[in-house]
Amino acid sequence: MDRRSDRESNGSGSPSAVIVRAAEYVRMSTDHQKYSTENQAEAIRQYAARRGIEIVRTYADEGKSGLRLDGRDALKRLIDDVQSGATDFTAILVYDVSRWGRFQDADESAYYEYICKRAGISVQYCAEQFENDGSPVSTIVKGVKRAMAGEYSRELSVKVFTGQCRLIELGYRQGGPPGFGLRRSLIDQSGAPKGELARGAHKSIQTDRVVLVPGPTEEIEIVRWIYRSFVSEKKTESEIADALNERGVVTDLGRSWTRGTVHQILINEKYIGNNVWNRASFKLKRKRIHNLPAMWIRADGAFKAIVDRTMFDAAQAIIHARSLRLSDEEMLKALQQLLQDRGYLSGLLIDESENLPSSSAYQSRFGSLLRAYQLVGFAPDRDYRYVEINRTLRRMHPQIVTDTVTGIRQAGGLVEQDPESDLLTINREFTASVVVVRCLTTSTGSRRWKIRFDVGLWPDITVAVRMDEPNQNALDYYLLPRIDMTVPNVRLAEDNGVSLDAYRFETLDAFFALAARATLQEVA
Repeated sequence: MDRRSDRESNGSGSPSAVIVRAAEYVRMSTDHQKYSTENQAEAIRQYAARRGIEIVRTYADEGKSGLRLDGRDALKRLIDDVQSGATDFTAILVYDVSRWGRFQDADESAYYEYICKRAGISVQYCAEQFENDGSPVSTIVKGVKRAMAGEYSRELSVKVFTGQCRLIELGYRQGGPPGFGLRRSLIDQSGAPKGELARGAHKSIQTDRVVLVPGPTEEIEIVRWIYRSFVSEKKTESEIADALNERGVVTDLGRSWTRGTVHQILINEKYIGNNVWNRASFKLKRKRIHNLPAMWIRADGAFKAIVDRTMFDAAQAIIHARSLRLSDEEMLKALQQLLQDRGYLSGLLIDESENLPSSSAYQSRFGSLLRAYQLVGFAPDRDYRYVEINRTLRRMHPQIVTDTVTGIRQAGGLVEQDPESDLLTINREFTASVVVVRCLTTSTGSRRWKIRFDVGLWPDITVAVRMDEPNQNALDYYLLPRIDMTVPNVRLAEDNGVSLDAYRFETLDAFFALAARATLQEVA
């Protein structure tokens, strides 16, 4: 397209008005179709045409919440361009105040606009009934609009939370894996079963609901055996875990049993059919918090129980008695001894320690784990947690590699594993490396993952296993080809755009399909 000069000539040859060059910013959330990026852009173009403005650049955030700057890569890029002076425009066109953001602090919205204004770039709201010209009236109206945009999100959060509470009370499952011995079943609005939801699968019809149902008979029997062993035979969680591992039984995630995984089965009410939700909150994209039991939302008897209530209550009594037998001083002394032995503390470490009450017992007795840590002189430090998580992930890595090799062979592929580097050579055609990527939580509550490529090996495909927030289970998988990965590391956020998320998969089935061999007859 031919760029016009900054001035145009009118019919008599005299100069006309200066052409304003502008960038448009559009953001689509899930509010309503009228706020789609296409419709926003159309309204902005009409606004620009009426005023003789030339749109030279577009910044678009699609499917992004306006509550925070995190995750809104286009807006961050826009602000960075403005601050660095790398702009070829003097105005930014936005559909309305809410598209700029529904920040809970109206001053944050004003701050980002001020950055632009300070750089000599105006922000113009195309669908608002006021001119953003800095006049007292526009300033007052804009402030009200910002507050209303934030209040809309707060009201919506309350409505959504109320709706979720209602669904829980009706016995419907609200997210999360079913757990060992259970499965997720999809039902329609009349309650008729529609089939089982596989791990990682989601319902596609809004009126459908999810409930928990008993899983395979062999898994149910193992769950009941765990309770009998704990209650009747007085075995500890560690002894039960060792017995299951010796029998070759794996968890629902295909991993070895630990004291902690057994403990979770013994304390989770879903095994007696209770639907419990809101143990933790992450409202309005703020910091995740653990709620007191009084704030939990529950529906007793919502699902078919696979453990007898009497047996469950007996298990809880044993678990609670372990801490009730101890005074506050004795519990803290045991915790302090663990701190001296290991040099750090964590909920996972407490749950995996045989001679300590569970982390939930410390939370119940002292109000929170943080309070218990303070009483024994431990200040949770990022480096300590980093060391503990890394140790855990290093222990998990060999099993993940073994599972990957098994999956390749089951798919009919040939695989050779280098004993030194764990590099996999598949069908003697391409190489792959498996890396486990820990989850980091930023100070603002956002999750981040940093994938480090093995530049010494540079496999054809890097299988990145992205961990969940507690760094206990795989969240998803990225199959990253070397030809597209030209840097030594990649940082992932919760949403990364099509350039990276195109390589994201819920399972490794797609990778196993790459390794599958086809006969000549099949190819023909």
